[in-house]
Amino acid sequence: MKSSLAPGIRLATSVSRDTWYRGLTLVLTFLFYTSYHLSRKPISIVKSELHRNCSNIIRPADLNVSDNATWCDWAPFDQDNYQTLFGLLDNCFLVAYAVGMFFSGMFGERLPLRLYLTVGMLLSGLFTCLFGLGFYWNIHSLTYYAFIQVMNGLAQTTGWPAVVACVGNWFGKGKRGLIMGVWNSHTSVGNILGSLIAGAFVSSAWGLSFIVPGAIIAATGLLCFCLLVDKPEDVGCASPLQHSEEEVVEAGAAPEDSEAIGFCRALRIPGVLEFSFCLLFAKLVSYTFLYWLPLYISNVAHFDPKEAGDTSTLFDVGGIVGGIVAGLVSDYTGARAATCWVMLVAAAPMLFLYNSIGQQSLGVSIGMLMLCGALVNGPYALITTAVSADLGTHESLRGNSRALSTVTAIIDGTGSVGAALGPLLAGVISPSGWNNVFYMLITADVLACLLLSRLVFKEVQSWCSRLRRRREFEQL
Repeated sequence: MKSSLAPGIRLATSVSRDTWYRGLTLVLTFLFYTSYHLSRKPISIVKSELHRNCSNIIRPADLNVSDNATWCDWAPFDQDNYQTLFGLLDNCFLVAYAVGMFFSGMFGERLPLRLYLTVGMLLSGLFTCLFGLGFYWNIHSLTYYAFIQVMNGLAQTTGWPAVVACVGNWFGKGKRGLIMGVWNSHTSVGNILGSLIAGAFVSSAWGLSFIVPGAIIAATGLLCFCLLVDKPEDVGCASPLQHSEEEVVEAGAAPEDSEAIGFCRALRIPGVLEFSFCLLFAKLVSYTFLYWLPLYISNVAHFDPKEAGDTSTLFDVGGIVGGIVAGLVSDYTGARAATCWVMLVAAAPMLFLYNSIGQQSLGVSIGMLMLCGALVNGPYALITTAVSADLGTHESLRGNSRALSTVTAIIDGTGSVGAALGPLLAGVISPSGWNNVFYMLITADVLACLLLSRLVFKEVQSWCSRLRRRREFEQL
């Protein structure tokens, strides 16, 4: 009697080779960018440990200090301008990231993605660990920490253009919003894991809050070197982008050679500028929460550093849901800009309410943090994934599939300017009161809505035109 195949083997053999590779690519790129964000999060958790209220802490009997108010702080963050110094550290990373991103996309198009990502993750791991080693080497130089942040910011620009280009190479436009909405939860998952890992060490040895995430991203870089496949053609699989080339040929034009496009040509793709500047203000809001939410919760709700860090992860939990919902709705409606616009409009009053009543009770705080996370990160996730991939394979490129990395870098690089401005402005404004920080965030949210107005109007016009034609057809 012939034995039947085991259920797991039967399932494995029923799935096509192409599907296996696509699934592997999604899982691997998810892990890669999770590790990138995991290594960015510790600085926001450690801030409340580097400068805290020392009067509430029992001082060791053998410690001879003259200033009881700052004896437990880590110099140079023991001064009255500590918030400005924290803002400076954030800005060193984010400005370097924003500047480097405009060049990273062009490198990503011209270099093997697997090697580019591997080197980027190894360097990110190195610089993240070096920041944490400042604790063990007893380094109190602002210049040292600022330099490490600059170098880490440049190293981390390797991540986003490369993973989006890789996923775009393997997946076509059908259901791209939903697929990338689920896949983009790596950002929030990385933030959550980074918060929990950093929080586990922050009160005992804050250096480990950086060293452990640094080791994780470096190990993930080795995994990338061993397993990632850049393009379907490399393993004899069919490319979904071939369909767009065939459509170009059927329309009577030959597709252009698949060569990397220039920066200026990428800017001329319809929609790139609008979405880029919208993302600038959307990331300003999102990254202000990323870098300052734990300190805000610690100051307003009077939580200790670990509790504040753990609570801040609820914002990212909401971000996971928001990214998936935004992708699903945009796929169903075909209106990427309108989906972002509606969520941004709803985010403005929600930010005001969170600052006004968000700390009244634990239940209210949890609910509003998750809702704010969904509304703030939903548009951000949609623009950096599905929108970037759509524009990188726009019909105006006539079948050229190598614009993905450059377009993604332009959009995310412009957005990263806002990511740099947000934490910096929060550091400057917060001494005058947290209310002013939230007014700044609401203003940025409104500006993001305005920048999408033209694209939303075009989508509404297109939707009305389709509806009118459908009614005319039904009347025939």
